[in-house]
Amino acid sequence: MPTLEDVKRAYERIKDIVNKTSVLTSRTLDNMVGAAVFIKCENFQRVGAFKFRGVSNKLLQLSVEEKAKGVVTHSSGNHAQAVALASSLLGIKSVIVMPDNTPSVKVDATRAYGAEIVRCSSNIESRMETCKELADRFGYVVVHPYDDDQIIAGAGTAALELLREVGDLDYMFCPVGGGGLVSGTSIATKGLCPNAKVIAVEPKRADDAYRSLKDGVLYLSRYPDTIADGLRTSLSRRTFKIIQENVDEIITVSEKEIVDAMKFLWIRMKIVVEPSGAVSLAGVIKMSKCVKNKKVGVIISGGNIDLEDFFHKYYDRI
Repeated sequence: MPTLEDVKRAYERIKDIVNKTSVLTSRTLDNMVGAAVFIKCENFQRVGAFKFRGVSNKLLQLSVEEKAKGVVTHSSGNHAQAVALASSLLGIKSVIVMPDNTPSVKVDATRAYGAEIVRCSSNIESRMETCKELADRFGYVVVHPYDDDQIIAGAGTAALELLREVGDLDYMFCPVGGGGLVSGTSIATKGLCPNAKVIAVEPKRADDAYRSLKDGVLYLSRYPDTIADGLRTSLSRRTFKIIQENVDEIITVSEKEIVDAMKFLWIRMKIVVEPSGAVSLAGVIKMSKCVKNKKVGVIISGGNIDLEDFFHKYYDRI
């Protein structure tokens, strides 16, 4: 399991390649929930998501031989773009396995960052099998989105930056999907301010992590229908263990609560946040009675949202 020292070393390793993202506050939000809220904006990170932190930490520790062979992963979202960009910056070949139903805007963005794209059928089994076949055939290093200590330590650097900037917190809210971000966040938070409560937030329609922590049994995600598409993945045994040790509570939020949080961030704070990224703020608003008069940190995981249909609608009128 990664430690606080691992997160600190990851920060020193990646600090010159990642963005030190902004911490924003809102008087309107503070008045709404009765707390001092500090929002860590990983939507301002390179590729628009926290994923770039963990991937950079992983790739920077590859051996010369591994870098020469290249890396492979499967993803249709932020992880794909993070691997593509970090690999390009470090002179490493990257191959990304993407399902046939991946929106073209995401495929084009990943390719623009320098990755080779391999398409596969639109199911997790095909993604994993295609990725494994490429790794076995060409010797590529597989870069898992979250089930990796180096990825987790890198992800934790967002919370590390937040805590170094604003000091001790009473609460830290973070989204949970596969568990890499909340694992790193919880390690950094408990290491720097042990009395802080770490709250993971999950869509009610994708509540496998909530049920897993509650029952002490690792449940798998079964293709849930939620607007927070980045949080549809299952925990790994690695991330589940870290969550059991470090996360105080997992709460769920409704689709409406997620959209309301997005709307607040867009309209009141003028920042574009994807549904998965807004889940953590939705959790703060839901727990406003619990956090009253407290100092609260919020990790916004990303800001990548497909607005092509929106823009096409208005371009057609021009």
